[in-house]
Amino acid sequence: MNQVDLHIHSTASDGKFSPEAIVGKAAELGLTVIALADHDSVDGIAPALQAGRAFPRLRVIPAVEISTDMPGGQAHLLGYFIDYTSTELKSTLERFRSSRQRKARGMIARLGDLGIHIDWERVQEIAGDGSIGRPHIAQAMLEKEYITSFVEAFDKYIGHDGPAYVERDKMTPAEAVELILRSKGLPVLAHPLTVTDPEAIIIKLKAAGLICIEAYYKDYTDDEIKSLVGLADKHSLIATGGSDYHGIDNSGDIMLGGVDVPLESVERLIALAGERVLKLANL
Repeated sequence: MNQVDLHIHSTASDGKFSPEAIVGKAAELGLTVIALADHDSVDGIAPALQAGRAFPRLRVIPAVEISTDMPGGQAHLLGYFIDYTSTELKSTLERFRSSRQRKARGMIARLGDLGIHIDWERVQEIAGDGSIGRPHIAQAMLEKEYITSFVEAFDKYIGHDGPAYVERDKMTPAEAVELILRSKGLPVLAHPLTVTDPEAIIIKLKAAGLICIEAYYKDYTDDEIKSLVGLADKHSLIATGGSDYHGIDNSGDIMLGGVDVPLESVERLIALAGERVLKLANL
């Protein structure tokens, strides 16, 4: 049974379940290592770590997922073992969350032009205290029966090539790597096959300080995973992985812990994080 999930979202961004509930579910499933990596938010980390104290066999890694912009598309960077109290990190993420609100309002306006009328107030209610994201807009569309699934919302309307998509403030992938490093974290290129030329960006980000790539991912075939693990080995990177779990029905989600991530990968990651702590302590 898989014991690891290094890519999980909570209500601190666009997930369905609270950080505390995520920890409880992970413990029930017998997971031993998880990473809470909300989009542009570290607000769920403290409650997740607190909840984790009730489950001594479960290790909770503080993490974040940062959206970045690049020519021809975007890339997401995960940061593991971050200092989630970092003033620079928190202020940067706050700016991104404000941008998310502007983006969401713009998308709702564009949907209205397409004859799809959803309320901003309802989207806010769905998001709760979390950072507003496209899944919240999709949920509002689903409630009013404009769509039959989350997949339809993204494919037809709010995906990156959709007629209602709106860009928001972002940084470059290299800038995100550098921010994660300054926040004492380990930078990881999330779901690398979403970029046009994965190896080219891996080479560029390795020079900036990239440590890992997410090779084990919910949408990847065995051949794709094998290829990404090969890229990780070629460039002396750690191959990590996770489910990208949001817990939202009709979204194409898989179960928490539903991706088989080798324990060896996590052990290498934890060892490297420990080495960095010792190095910083001796400076």
